Amino acid sequence: MTDPAIIFSPAARFNPALRRALNDILGGSAASVLAVTFGLSYALLIFTGPLSPYLSYGIAATFISSAVLAAVIGLGSSLPFAVAGPDSTTAAVTGILAASLVERIEAANLSAPLLSPVLITLGLSTMLTGIVLCGLGLTRMGRAIRYVPYPVIGGFLGATGLLIVMGAIRVITDHPVQFATLPRFTNGVTMSELGAACAMALVLYLTWHRSRNAFGLPIILVGGMLAAHLAFRIAGISPEEARALGWMFQPPPPATFMLPWHIDDLAHYPWFAVPDLLGNVVAVIFVSASSTLFNTTGIEVAAHREANLERELNTTGAANILSGALAGYAGCISVSRSILNFSSGGRGRLSGFTVAAISLLMLAIAPELLGFMPKFVLGGLLLYLGADQLHKWLIESRKRLSKLEYLSLVAIIAIIVIWGFVPGILIGVIIGCATFAFSAARVESIKYSFDGAEYRSSLDRSRDDQEVLLAHGGKIQGLNLQSYLFFGSANRLYQHVKKLLHERPECRYLLFDFKLVTGVDSSAAYSFAQIKRSAGDLGVELILVYLPAAAEKVLRSSDFLGDGVTVIPELDHALEWCENELIAQHQGLAQEEANLRDWFAGILDSEDDADELIRRCQRLEVEAGEIIVQAGDAADSMHFILDGRVGIMIPAEQNGMTRVRSLGRYTTIGEMGLVSQTPRSATIQAEVDSVLYVLNTHQFDAIRDEAPALSRKLLTYFVSVMAERLTFANRTIAVLRR
Repeated sequence: MTDPAIIFSPAARFNPALRRALNDILGGSAASVLAVTFGLSYALLIFTGPLSPYLSYGIAATFISSAVLAAVIGLGSSLPFAVAGPDSTTAAVTGILAASLVERIEAANLSAPLLSPVLITLGLSTMLTGIVLCGLGLTRMGRAIRYVPYPVIGGFLGATGLLIVMGAIRVITDHPVQFATLPRFTNGVTMSELGAACAMALVLYLTWHRSRNAFGLPIILVGGMLAAHLAFRIAGISPEEARALGWMFQPPPPATFMLPWHIDDLAHYPWFAVPDLLGNVVAVIFVSASSTLFNTTGIEVAAHREANLERELNTTGAANILSGALAGYAGCISVSRSILNFSSGGRGRLSGFTVAAISLLMLAIAPELLGFMPKFVLGGLLLYLGADQLHKWLIESRKRLSKLEYLSLVAIIAIIVIWGFVPGILIGVIIGCATFAFSAARVESIKYSFDGAEYRSSLDRSRDDQEVLLAHGGKIQGLNLQSYLFFGSANRLYQHVKKLLHERPECRYLLFDFKLVTGVDSSAAYSFAQIKRSAGDLGVELILVYLPAAAEKVLRSSDFLGDGVTVIPELDHALEWCENELIAQHQGLAQEEANLRDWFAGILDSEDDADELIRRCQRLEVEAGEIIVQAGDAADSMHFILDGRVGIMIPAEQNGMTRVRSLGRYTTIGEMGLVSQTPRSATIQAEVDSVLYVLNTHQFDAIRDEAPALSRKLLTYFVSVMAERLTFANRTIAVLRR
């Protein structure tokens, strides 16, 4: 969007402040066209049926609300160009509130006055709405509405659209949409009125809906009014006859402003009806809060401006408190009016005051305009507004909602229309939670699985040990878990484990990695207890790694932790423990005694070369925790690990060290540094008491010069070791990328 360059006079050319003021007045005037048109339709929507005789008071309440909301929100909004007023959704629920009160009053006493109780109800509900909105803004709890399930919001707003359509039909025909009144709609005049209103709504959709021109709506409405009067003249029907036939509104008296806060009015108020009205009052509050937040977000996106949601709630709350004190009804910031003002050049707060001034001016003009207005013109506008809302939530939402979410949205619309807003909200939240639980249960709780043959610990082992793990690694099975584990997903995990144990009867160690698990509930603990029983029957040990404290508490309270279940902090240590158990089972104690000569003879395929290499190495004993090589040191030697275990350490957070790999007996370390002569990239530390043999650079160079055959065998061995490590790394990466 670009600001239009509007210059009205030479003075404006040289006075930027005056030019901005004129732009604000022009933008506010354009937005006022929508405010006036919508205001008339909202007054008819609320003051219909038994309240029709009091339409002049409804017009006054409507435009007083428009003036107060536009002025206060224009003054305090974080979006200076914002224009506020009664909205279609707030008007719909306000109309339902007024109709519910009238229904209860007439059920108790047909001769009871209606105007004062209705104005008191509208004022009190609007002030209560304002207080709640201010509370949400001050406590920063307004964002909590973002946690209401989307289908509930959509069903709620879709239901308001349907109620607007039903209210429009009542405005057009003077008959409520009920099963008992359906025969009345078969009347020829009634059908003609509805047909004309539908045609008007279709014209609005085909023209103004697509262009959103500032003056398109009043031109269409005036054109519809002139066309209706021309048709009446051609048919020989006078305005009085058209009113008698129900085609036109009876001209209301001048708009009358009345404050209902008199002691007599309050004393005769039907307080017995208040409990039955609480649900509709909650609906007014909910719609006002959600509309404030959603409309503000819509304006942010359309105008590329950032708003302060808490400030918007506070300002809207203050505006509604003042509107309610003046017997007005609820409203909020308007997307269509604010964007129209913005695109017309309005950028300042003067636009809101312009809308307020024109709204007050309409108190004198609106009744006369309404006397010349055919019902189907404003009724068609209401039909268009309601149908547009229904299309947005009933048709367009189908594209972005799952089938289950969409069905819940439709169900919520039906519940609200049949039973009211509060049952609709409560049942909708229950449906939303159930839908979420069902959807979450369908999320796979296993990110990937692995076994000990393809994914091992970071401990480098001898070839004999590797052969054992390659042959029997399938006895180690691992499952990397994810998401939140509750009754649905945990039961699917149990079924998966049962199938795994059936397909892998050789499994003896089953690892569960909880690193990506966000939580575990008590029903999931029951599923884990089932897993424990199934594993125990088959002699399978369960190992839990990265178990969060909260999950451990839940599992411990269900007596899951105990015999047959081992908790190890890290996956690498858990894998190392399982591997050690397997190696001990399949190799026994025969290789516990280190035999350096047999080892070297095995890798060099020559006892003489083994003796030569031993002669050139220096024996080194280190204790647990002792540093063997420091990162950054010159790579002047390599180490043959005869017994024990050493770890490769790199710096971690808070001046700590973390192990990235361990090497056990009959493995080597530092051979690449010895060949490439690059500085040490990591620190090597003994994890347990160890015995190493060191081959330094001088001896390695001497072997190259004096025993070239031994030198070639060593280099071949180094290459095979690096190839094995690269193969292991590739397998690990393949598992992690599943």
